[in-house]
Amino acid sequence: MTRIGILIGSTRPGRRGEQVARWVHERAARRGDAAFEVIDLLDHPLPHLDEPLPAFAGQYQHSHTRAWADTVARFDGFVMVTPEYNASLPGVLKNAIDYLHAEWTHKAVGFVSYGGAHSGGRAARQLRAVCEELRMGAVTPQVSLSLHTDFEDHTTLKPGAHHAGVLDTLLDHVVARSAEGQTVPPARRETDEAAISRHIDGVIDAIRAKDLEALRRLYSTDVVSFDIDPPLQHVGIDAKLKNWANVFAFFREVTYEVRGLMSTVGEDVAFTHGFGRLRGTLPDGTTADGMWVRATFGFRKVDGAWLITHDQVSVPLDIPGGKGVVDLEP
Repeated sequence: MTRIGILIGSTRPGRRGEQVARWVHERAARRGDAAFEVIDLLDHPLPHLDEPLPAFAGQYQHSHTRAWADTVARFDGFVMVTPEYNASLPGVLKNAIDYLHAEWTHKAVGFVSYGGAHSGGRAARQLRAVCEELRMGAVTPQVSLSLHTDFEDHTTLKPGAHHAGVLDTLLDHVVARSAEGQTVPPARRETDEAAISRHIDGVIDAIRAKDLEALRRLYSTDVVSFDIDPPLQHVGIDAKLKNWANVFAFFREVTYEVRGLMSTVGEDVAFTHGFGRLRGTLPDGTTADGMWVRATFGFRKVDGAWLITHDQVSVPLDIPGGKGVVDLEP
């Protein structure tokens, strides 16, 4: 049977990761398509990387490394639970990853993060990049838990109901890709899905940086956008960037959050759908929380690179009242 490890990425006293991993395991244990086991880094005390040879050599000198390698090698895929420390992943988790190489390669991985304002999202993005460098198959669905809304008194985990569905989808992807990895790793598909995931991350980073030129590189020149504001469509990269310029002028600081992203990848076209929320700080210091919208990105591969050729943003409509419903949350 496919074996999935749920890795607790923090060893800090008072950590929330144990509760999160237990929630993931309880949800996963209801399934019959894989065996799930929690891996606690507290049970694998690793000093700062002390192997004399690079991990890709596979010649581990120390007993603690060999024990850790044996543990990781038992699993076909992983769910990594990570907090966010100073906009990044915990050093103990990065250290544990860096000890090994072949034991990680071509295995599926999904991410469950938790934290403050960004719900651990920045840590998860960096962790995704590390895992992709190891040629792991990082799945797109991701769970992001907020210390403000998903933990009672910032301490006791009580996740919002919507997280269960996202977690189930994440597990679906990890289990399916892990099962594939037991035969022949779908290397090209992993590469394309990883590239599209990084592309969405690039959009998020460019919005936060208010960087129009970075956004220009992510869209095709003939992009067609069905944005939330009139007219019915915005055609061409200049029209798309004009929209973003208006947003950047409206906010002093701006962020963009996504949830529930799922990708379908073909030979040279792909699409991603999920939910997004734009929010930020107005020039007078007022915080604008924004609203959750339905978001779809259409991609086309151009000269080997994925570009956004279409995006669509919408909200449900209250038909009798003729107004958009803007107070829903995924």
